[in-house]
Amino acid sequence: MPVARLGYTKDIVFSFTNIISAAVIAILAGFFIGLAVHSLPRLREALEPLLASYYAVPTFIFYPVFIVIFGVGHGSIIAIAVLLAIVAMITATLTGLDRIPPVLRKSAYVMRLSRLKTAWLIELPAALPYLFGGVKLAVAYSFIGVIASEFILSGSGMGYAIAFAYNNFESDNMYALMLLVLLSVTLINAVLNFFDRRLQLRRQR
Repeated sequence: MPVARLGYTKDIVFSFTNIISAAVIAILAGFFIGLAVHSLPRLREALEPLLASYYAVPTFIFYPVFIVIFGVGHGSIIAIAVLLAIVAMITATLTGLDRIPPVLRKSAYVMRLSRLKTAWLIELPAALPYLFGGVKLAVAYSFIGVIASEFILSGSGMGYAIAFAYNNFESDNMYALMLLVLLSVTLINAVLNFFDRRLQLRRQR
């Protein structure tokens, strides 16, 4: 039993390391890519059909390419999860910037704020509720991408452990790991929803 617990501990740490890494990369990269796309209208026009149909493409078809680039392990799994999550953050960033009331930018112009201060003090707070919606989706997709990748493409992680337990008729271990995944997702969503409600209330004031 101690050996099994040790193995599952390593699997849990492996999975959450990948999830956190993928979510952080997807959120930061998606935000800055969204900023760049928003500032370049022609690029946005070219990319919008791709963004609209992006999730119709199964991201796991790129796994062989990622194995060649990153090797087997963390890198390939994180890359799959980032690929799955990043578009949600890009789309949320574009939506948030589009929904900033023009009067706020006019007010910044009247107050003679610099471009940096306008972005930091006015545009970012106004877009924050939409950006946080993108953060929630990016975290969810990172979770899905990592667990699914481990389930079918990895030799480590909670997804792999669940598949291994299933194939070896270890029902107790399988259901315990599934319950752990479910509770983890529920807890993460509860925390994110709490902060989301706070942002929405602040926006309505």
